[in-house]
Amino acid sequence: MTPSQIALVRGSFAKLAPSHESVAARFYENLFDIDPSLRHLFACCDMRAQCAKLVVAIGTIVNALDDLEPILEGIRDLGRRHIRYGVQERHYVSCGKALLETLHECFGPAFEGKLCEAWAAAYAIVSGAMIEAARSPTPKAA
Repeated sequence: MTPSQIALVRGSFAKLAPSHESVAARFYENLFDIDPSLRHLFACCDMRAQCAKLVVAIGTIVNALDDLEPILEGIRDLGRRHIRYGVQERHYVSCGKALLETLHECFGPAFEGKLCEAWAAAYAIVSGAMIEAARSPTPKAA
C-alpha cells in the first residue's frame, strides 16, 4: 500500500470511531445478505461480542498498515483458526464485498475512487495472508 492509501484508510476509520459497533453490525448484515450460507458460522456467537472483536481487529490492522510485519503472524493464525470455524476460501470474497459495501453505505459517493481502492488494497493484503495460512495450516518454521 502507498502512504496515501494508508492515510486514507486511517482517516476514514477514525471518522467512523463514534459508530464502530453499529458499522460492524451493518457489516454482518451485509455479509449475510451477500452470502446467507455464512449465517450458520455465527449461530452460536454473541454477535455484539463478535462486532467488538471485528472492530478491534480492524483497528489493529489499520494502525499497523505501514508495518504489518509485527502483526502478520497473528493474521496468519487467524486464517488458520478460521478453518476450524468452517470458513472456506470463497468466503473471503463475500467478506470483502460486505466490507466495501458497508463502507460505501457509511461514506456515500466519497467512498468511490481512491478511498475504495485503498480499503480494497488493505483487505487484499490481510485476506491474502489469511488465505495463504489457511492453505498451509501448519505454521512455517522460522
